[in-house]
Order: sequence, then C-alpha cells, then structure tokens
Amino acid sequence: MKKLESSLKNMALSLTGFTVVAGALLGWVNEVTAEPIAQANAKTLSDAIAVVVPGFDNNPAEAPETIEVSGVSYKIYKATKGGEFIGAAVESSSNGFGGTLTVLVGFDPEGNIIDYSLLSHSETPGLGSKAADWFKKGAKGDITGKNPGNAPLVVNKDGGEIDAITASTITTRAFLQAVNNAYAAYKNQHVDGTSGATSQAKSENTENVENN
Repeated sequence: MKKLESSLKNMALSLTGFTVVAGALLGWVNEVTAEPIAQANAKTLSDAIAVVVPGFDNNPAEAPETIEVSGVSYKIYKATKGGEFIGAAVESSSNGFGGTLTVLVGFDPEGNIIDYSLLSHSETPGLGSKAADWFKKGAKGDITGKNPGNAPLVVNKDGGEIDAITASTITTRAFLQAVNNAYAAYKNQHVDGTSGATSQAKSENTENVENN
C-alpha cells in the first residue's frame, strides 16, 4: 500500500510540475507573439482605411472615435488632408448566415460611400467571401457613390436597388445592414431595424442602431 500511495503522490507531483511548465511556456509564447500580431493587425487596418478613404495625410487609425449605441460599438476613423476633413472610415458589423460580418465603410463629408473593405466574415466559403468584391465600383452590386441618407441600401429581392450576391441573399442583407448602420453612426442617426431607414436622432438618448 505504501508503494501505491507513493506512486500516486509522484504522479500528482509530476502532473503539477508539467502543468506549471506548460503554463509558463504558453505565457512566454503569448508575450513574444502579442506585439507582432498587434503590429500586423494595425497594418491591416491602416491599409484598409487607405483604401476606403484615400488621400489623407493624418493617421486616422491612431485615435479613432468610438460610439456606443445600445451596447453596440462603432469605431470611426476620421481622415484629414492639410487639416481639412475629407471623410471617415466606419467599422460596423451585422449578423449574416454563418455569423458576424464586419465591414469598414468609407464616407465623404456628405455621406456618400467612397469604398469599403470586408474585414471579416463567417459565411459559407466561396459565397460569403464574394462580398469582398461584389459591391465594389463597377461590380454588379456597386454601392460606391450611394448615400444611405437619401435612401437606405436594400437588396432588390426586398424591393431595393442592390443586386444580391448569387445564392447569398442573407449575406447581402447582412452586408447592407452593416453599411446602413455605419452611415447611421457616422451621421449620428438611428436605424429602423426592420427597414434599415435612417432618421435624425433628436437626442443622444434616442439614438439607436439595431442589427438583425
């Protein structure tokens, strides 16, 4: 019996030692990789901002404005050139078929869409990923130059003017909702969660952005 107790004790000590060493190693790896990952993410964001709001000479990513509405946060990266405001990139998300879809939308001072970048998505491979190009300038679902303040972006199957991604209507709806919400945050408006229509908010207490 004493031999058995000794073996169990040794096993417990060995397991504890292994856990401590593994934890320390994991912590070291995280510490070593954290900065390179952060730098890579920062570069990806800066490159995306440069695409959706070209021509700035400041650093929009350095000090973004964060607007939180009904528990949902929107980051606004303001771009200037020669000290003059030329537009902003707004980060916005919505729920698609497979999960969250996040876009960065560039607006000029009047609220017209300059361009956009699909930052991440969880849609079906080969279908949802088409959103990265489907709504670009000259593409079938082109949204550039449109102003969601004049008319919310709505897929043609719902009575709107935007052509849906082939076999991905749900993804298209999610994408357009994210863009409409981005505009609402940019212009301090609120969005009707059903129609996607925007209207001027009367006060900060009445601002509301809903994702479907």
